[in-house]
Amino acid sequence: MKPVRHYLQFSDLSHEEYQFLFARSQVLKRRQGSGESHRPLVGKVMSMVFEKNSTRTRVSFEAGMAQLGGHAMFLDTKSSQMGRGEPIEDTARVLSRMSDIIMIRTFEQTLVERLAEYSRVPVINGLTNEYHPCQVLADILTFIERRGDIAGKTVAWVGDGNNVCRTWLQAAKVLGFKLKAASPRGYELTVLDGVDYGPDCFERVAEPQQAVSGADLVTTDVFTSMGFEAEQQARLAAFADYQVTPELMRLARPDALFMHCLPAHRGEEVAAAVIDGPQSVVWDEAENRMHAQKALIEFLLLGRRQD
Repeated sequence: MKPVRHYLQFSDLSHEEYQFLFARSQVLKRRQGSGESHRPLVGKVMSMVFEKNSTRTRVSFEAGMAQLGGHAMFLDTKSSQMGRGEPIEDTARVLSRMSDIIMIRTFEQTLVERLAEYSRVPVINGLTNEYHPCQVLADILTFIERRGDIAGKTVAWVGDGNNVCRTWLQAAKVLGFKLKAASPRGYELTVLDGVDYGPDCFERVAEPQQAVSGADLVTTDVFTSMGFEAEQQARLAAFADYQVTPELMRLARPDALFMHCLPAHRGEEVAAAVIDGPQSVVWDEAENRMHAQKALIEFLLLGRRQD
């Protein structure tokens, strides 16, 4: 029996596998845009487990499965036994007997890993406190569409050293670019996977200007992620000087792109003139969640299709 592949962190796939996924994403995107039907997953079912609220993750996976000919089921803690304390191991055993693939959006990464350990089918991490691999998969696809290969480029992260930032770091290692991350004291990125990210891959700086100077891509996220709402006032004070403004963007390369995983708070982590400006690709980035995830689902279930 072929071993099950999961997608729990960005580092779960190789450089060569990502090259395939980025190319396949663009094929599927062109087909969808031209109205061509591509339904290799007829009869296949995805169980979508949500313990955190979502717009883009739910819609992109649900729409993507429908376009591939499959069906996606929504489960949350209010309408399932998970909300009444059923162990995740039991949930995995049941869902993987009734569905072909599972996506989960939750809090702790260890919960996703336990789900995968007891699942008979592929598990996709739709977001945890520690990682957000599907987001960065879509972000890099967006960069490739606009600027070509990301290898050798510089990505500037401004703000909280959170799950998205940590995933960008893993991507830098796998795909051969550099991440420069600027965060206020106490909110710096911490490495959790035990990997040695050398200076060619990762540079931690204190000031946003240092991170953005000469960057090919500038990206950020909200100052207060889900689960940290009690810290909001303290975070707003700490991050007061970390807004991505037009003045900050001018320090990047003239053709630098701006990204944000959304939802965004204009006037906090990013100025309206930036997110709604000509360098912003946030709407392409949001749409590409669907196309990139379609390629990922197809790859995990059917392998490398060339049709």
